[in-house]
Amino acid sequence: MQNGHTGSPELTVPAIEDLEWMYSLMLEAKGADEAAAAEARQGKLQAALYPVRGLEGVCAALGVAMTDDDQMISSYRNLGDALACGIPLRTIIAEAYGRLGGTSKGKGGTMHLTDNERGLITTTGVVGSGLPMAVGLALAAQLDSSRSENAARAIVVTFGDGATSIGSAHESFNLAALWNLPLVFVCQNNQWGEHTAIDAYAANPNLAERVRSYGMHAEAVDGFDPMATWRTLSSALDRARSGGGPSFIECKTYRLTGHSGLSDYSYVPSDDLSAALERDPGPTMRRWLLENGYVSEARVSELETAAENTISEAFAFAQSSPPPDPSELLDDVYASKEGFPVR
Repeated sequence: MQNGHTGSPELTVPAIEDLEWMYSLMLEAKGADEAAAAEARQGKLQAALYPVRGLEGVCAALGVAMTDDDQMISSYRNLGDALACGIPLRTIIAEAYGRLGGTSKGKGGTMHLTDNERGLITTTGVVGSGLPMAVGLALAAQLDSSRSENAARAIVVTFGDGATSIGSAHESFNLAALWNLPLVFVCQNNQWGEHTAIDAYAANPNLAERVRSYGMHAEAVDGFDPMATWRTLSSALDRARSGGGPSFIECKTYRLTGHSGLSDYSYVPSDDLSAALERDPGPTMRRWLLENGYVSEARVSELETAAENTISEAFAFAQSSPPPDPSELLDDVYASKEGFPVR
């Protein structure tokens, strides 16, 4: 996205530099998750942590499929999505620490990352609340397109499978289909709604099948397969930009950690977890890159070392960044108009 990717659905696989970027994103997401959890256990980081483990391949594919003009709304499980938008890891981690160097100067926290310049309009901690916001953004994009010769930018909203049980999600599906909006609903289905397995809360766990009844394109894809996910998302985004309407893409993965950074997940069936770990997206992509000759072993090692350095630097930057000054308490809170000062 903001890292120069332009979305290329006509290609079988992304360009080599994009493949390397995807693998690097997956490494950074996994490593940052683990480092943040370690810091939290030691009492050095006091923040709500929601790991993206299991979703790395989806996030990486999304980052390559989106263009610089597209916009995203994400949920509280947003680290990979933020990286997909090209937001530097150091500012994401600084925001987690509540420091001035963060994406929102330390005042948003982990569940409220925002970087409008890079297309991440907001993230939200309220389950399902991002979908109606995305409908509004998509309507604005459609209206902007109707007033110019430029193609509509696509809007992406990411959310977990649990959000599909929220009423506002279904209202959003209906309006998006009714108005033929340039919107792609990306369901990062990790099979768990907090601590409840999908089969225990959804009579029909085939989410794409359910959403298809609203009259929009809907399909499921193996979220542990970054290439299949990239092709599916690229097609959906191209459809949105060209006026073909909204899509619902169900990326089926599995949550490889607890619901939150330090929570227990002994309730997860061990056989299911073991089977999912065998398809861990990062190691799987590493093997795929080497077996298909896209990169050398030496280059993979370089990428892995670079990711480790990026993670170390991000935490060092965050920890050394000062907290926001109390004088900024009301900044970025109220809109101001001429004659009506902020405070």
